[in-house]
Amino acid sequence: MKIYIRSSANISPQQTFKHQAFPFKAVAYTGNILKAIEPDYKDIIDVKMVRRMSRIVKMGVAAALECLKNAGEESPGAIVTGTAYGCLSDTEQFLGSIIALDEEMLSPTSFIQSTHNTVGAQIALLLQCNNYNNTFVNGGFSFESALLDAIMLLREQEVTNVLTGSVDELTGLSYAILSRFGLYKRQQVSNMDLFATASKGTIAGEGAAFFLLASQPSPDDHAQLEGIATFYKPGDTTEIANHITAFLAAHSINATDIDLVITGKNGDIQNDAHYDRLKEMIFIKNELIHYKHLCGDYPTAVSFAVWLAANIIRTGQVPEGTGDRVSKANKLQRILICNNYQNLHHSLILISA
Repeated sequence: MKIYIRSSANISPQQTFKHQAFPFKAVAYTGNILKAIEPDYKDIIDVKMVRRMSRIVKMGVAAALECLKNAGEESPGAIVTGTAYGCLSDTEQFLGSIIALDEEMLSPTSFIQSTHNTVGAQIALLLQCNNYNNTFVNGGFSFESALLDAIMLLREQEVTNVLTGSVDELTGLSYAILSRFGLYKRQQVSNMDLFATASKGTIAGEGAAFFLLASQPSPDDHAQLEGIATFYKPGDTTEIANHITAFLAAHSINATDIDLVITGKNGDIQNDAHYDRLKEMIFIKNELIHYKHLCGDYPTAVSFAVWLAANIIRTGQVPEGTGDRVSKANKLQRILICNNYQNLHHSLILISA
């Protein structure tokens, strides 16, 4: 069964929300933190509800509602969400109150809203949708797991469409903690020059992206989701190449059938070395672009890449500042997303016209 991407919505550090003007012009940053450009939520969500929502919930709900609006749907057949960290600001607030109040007279609000399924639940409450609702918390595979669940629901004919997406936020405390693990660069860099800086670490990001997947085609579909595969902690680049070759073979194509490859390069010298070698081993004749310098690196950043690929297919145009120059933008029929998070969680997603 074919799976169609009927609509999408994306809140990111770029001007991607309400993306009628795609391809967007890349926003440049200097520093190691890329914060999402948030819309005026009062135009999307009831103002009384907005006051009760944390930042990540507002981002997720706004992206989901905009996605449904773009598709002309009032309520989806199912809601599937992926998040690695959940509602960090609410979690921090609750833990802080435990210390400040010496574990006494604690308000349960921030604890209730800190659970990982808060975003999916809020979407369902606003839509009064009592259908299947699931949230995947699977680290660097959170969004991919949500996609796989949505695909299975559609193939099993449980529903005709699924609202699926991901959301993760960045806070000052989470950035400080993750910095201790060496995830981010120590020096200040420009995101547009990220790949010219040969050093350890990347830049931090956040965002929310939602898609309405359908089992039946429509004239307004953005693209087709042909396939997805994940693999964990490969030993070396050769093993990664073998996974890519097997994935392409499973879809009866080879590397020359791919018009564009979107890689997970993130500025980390060890991470990017894999993609440089893959360019020599498999993608010799392919054009490559990158996306993590636009949205930052975080566990569910690949949802930005899916949004990017679907809209490149839809418009036939590649945004400037995504990497290598693309010479055949008007002929893009098939895009392969080759992503990884921390060299552990690797995924392959095939998008086609």
